[in-house]
Amino acid sequence: MYRFLLSGRWLGWFALTALLSVACSSLGMWQLDRRDAIREDIGNVVNNYDAAPVPFEDAAGLFEDYDPAKEWLPVSMTGVYDTENQRIVRNRPLSGRAGYEVVVPLKLSDGTAVVINRGWLPIGNDEAGKPDAVPAAPGGEVTVVARIKPAEPDVSRGAPEGQLASINLSQYQDEVGYELEQGAYGLMASEDPRPDIVPEAAPKPSVDEGPHLSYAMQWFAFGVMLFVGLGYAARQEALNLRYGDEDEWEEEDDDEMIAAHPAPSRPRRPRRQRGSTQEDEEDALLDAQGY
Repeated sequence: MYRFLLSGRWLGWFALTALLSVACSSLGMWQLDRRDAIREDIGNVVNNYDAAPVPFEDAAGLFEDYDPAKEWLPVSMTGVYDTENQRIVRNRPLSGRAGYEVVVPLKLSDGTAVVINRGWLPIGNDEAGKPDAVPAAPGGEVTVVARIKPAEPDVSRGAPEGQLASINLSQYQDEVGYELEQGAYGLMASEDPRPDIVPEAAPKPSVDEGPHLSYAMQWFAFGVMLFVGLGYAARQEALNLRYGDEDEWEEEDDDEMIAAHPAPSRPRRPRRQRGSTQEDEEDALLDAQGY
């Protein structure tokens, strides 16, 4: 009944269905991987973001060798900003707005230099390619609480003088001419003394994991539905073939019955003789009289 499944056409349909199902499964797994990564980030936010600041002496190695589990952990440090080597980082959107971020090295008393991201600035209206004004960092000794963020990769894109294409600490180090901690930088949470005008602080990251689980289930369902659809099509094909065979058998049975039992012929009705007319009677009378 299902031998047609071994035909080239149906084997081709099966191969295509299997290929599409594998693609759906891969997309589903990709969504689950994204969900796992986001859940890990959410865990860091929940565990670290609002934690009590850790003294730099207890977290010094985290800026040199970045630990993903410590992302967003607040670290307290005291030093002096190197305002001469302050830079503007390009292409830094915030809540759908285009803009920049301000970074500056913070030199600590032990000679360590940590890059601090002081916040966000909108694009300028006075001159293209730069903000209208950059709030000055406080001079003299300052105590900064900053959250650990990983160094960014090289984006292979240049930037005008005084600007960076990304927070790539190796490139930044080459520009300032002295050693910077290379594993991570600090996203400023507070500074003391605090200037009257400061860049806009980044908002707390969302802890919503998004629709990735739902998307993954949809992709897996699509993969299953492909085989369900193929099975339904095969079932319909089998039924069509079955009904076609039954129709042929019925036609053959009808032909055999007609041949074995021919229809009886109808008897021919005898022709009626016409009744004799008056002229025929007169002729017969004359013949009898010998005329």
